[in-house]
Amino acid sequence: MAVMKLRRAATVAGTWLNEAISFFVFCVLDIVDSFLCLIYKAADYLFEAEWKPCYCLSAKEPITTTRGKILLSQNNGESKILTLSRLQELGGRSKIELEDISETLYTRPSRLSDFSKVSVNELNKRFVKVTRSESECSDHHEKTKSRRRRSITKSSLTVNFTVVEKLRGKINPHNLSHDVSRWSDCDCGFCTSWASTSDKDHSLFVKTQIPNGVAAKEDVLFIHGFISSSAFWTETVFPSLSASSSTHRLFAVDLLGFGKSPKPADSLYTLREHVEMIEKSVLHKHNVKSLHIVAHSLGCILALSLAARHGGLVKSLTLLAPPYYPVPAGEAKPRQYVMKKVAPRKVWPPIALGASMACWYEHVSRTICLLICKHHRLWQFLANLITRNNRTVNFLIEGFMCHTHNAAWHTLHNILCGTGSKLDTYLDIVRDKLKCNVAIFHGGDDELIPVECSYNVKQRIPRARVKVLEHKDHITMVVGRQDEFARELQEIWKTSSS
Repeated sequence: MAVMKLRRAATVAGTWLNEAISFFVFCVLDIVDSFLCLIYKAADYLFEAEWKPCYCLSAKEPITTTRGKILLSQNNGESKILTLSRLQELGGRSKIELEDISETLYTRPSRLSDFSKVSVNELNKRFVKVTRSESECSDHHEKTKSRRRRSITKSSLTVNFTVVEKLRGKINPHNLSHDVSRWSDCDCGFCTSWASTSDKDHSLFVKTQIPNGVAAKEDVLFIHGFISSSAFWTETVFPSLSASSSTHRLFAVDLLGFGKSPKPADSLYTLREHVEMIEKSVLHKHNVKSLHIVAHSLGCILALSLAARHGGLVKSLTLLAPPYYPVPAGEAKPRQYVMKKVAPRKVWPPIALGASMACWYEHVSRTICLLICKHHRLWQFLANLITRNNRTVNFLIEGFMCHTHNAAWHTLHNILCGTGSKLDTYLDIVRDKLKCNVAIFHGGDDELIPVECSYNVKQRIPRARVKVLEHKDHITMVVGRQDEFARELQEIWKTSSS
């Protein structure tokens, strides 16, 4: 009993210590990010001869039209960008809707202001006492103010200035040239290989594996997770499936902005853009009629979106560590809620610190990309020197470091945080309208995405089967057990095809 009490006391003390240190660290990071903003403004002007918009200093501004280029509409107080000029001016890209752009890009309250709001709310709950008549009077007054706010909301539209600048860049034909990189991005041959290819459509980089000596019976699409690449699959599962004489045609894509795929500077890396690039580069290009989808982490969101759009094609869904955080009913800001789940602004565990810096701080994360991604060849050389050319370490570093900050920042917010309650819709479609098998794998020691996320998916799709891999984390659930995982995949595909 005494030991249990001691452990409980140590846990509480550790939690409070983590909270206190986290509060101090992230208050400092709030200041550092603001300081870095000014430095990057000057550096961008120095190296690129123009000011580059960022989300932290861009005030919101009301937009009604932009010279006929950006068309807006309102429905029940919710505003959308319906289209961006003519299709040919967009270089063949489809329309972009404002709902595809997460407000977490430009609404990220500082740690101190967040804490202040919580403190004020608690004080109000504890110390403010009013009479019933005063309360009724106040309620009437609030209702009147609420009606006024709603009428104002319906008659005006607020859009972040940086988003508008990005969209203007998309519409302007002169800005549709695919400038390879910014001064803070890597310009090596690997990272910019997409710009030197003869493919004028700039499709995604797709690694294809065709069965030896036999005709392919079915197709399988592999989608990697955040800051990764197709090598996560081609260096692990592909050789194991080849050795087992698989009769499937395998496709592993580098997502837009990652690996060898295009990294356009004018892209907002929305869910729509990611999904349409996969459709163009795999489904349409290779005339796919039916397929199995295997996805890891953030890739699970894209997999569910594809399944919702192409339900008739999908035979099975295999999801590894799906980042599904159900948004409570009545939550006013679902994307903010998801962001706080993904990046809780804690210094412990270390992976939470990394996720929080990447998600909450635009310029701190850009600095990390400048130090790591721009110089990935140096880090790869040092890693190979230390590990004696360990193949696994090499491809993991390649996936982790070969992307641009623009791609990582927008993908993180517009896909992982921005889907919010959209995932509920996708999961409901899979549950009610699709008959495909759904298998879920999760590492028992995964500190990035908790196991509860997989059980949340099962709660939404009761027929889904969840397998928790003990003593495995976010990466080792595949890396290190690829032969076993390949056998599990083949069993899934076999049962789904029968």
